[in-house]
Amino acid sequence: KDLNRLKVVLVEQKRTAKWLSEQIGKDPATVSKWCTNSSQPSLETLNRISEILNVKLSDLVRKD
Repeated sequence: KDLNRLKVVLVEQKRTAKWLSEQIGKDPATVSKWCTNSSQPSLETLNRISEILNVKLSDLVRKD
């Protein structure tokens, strides 16, 4: 089950996982795993991503 919407938000902003990995100082493979929902970033990291992408934290998390 997809828990985060990171890939969707990156596509909406025309950004890449590689770009995001450079912004937050994480390995591109790690960010790729987050985008495919095979692993999840920590809450602290999600908060940093929301600041970098200028979106609310809730926009990065799947709501059902």
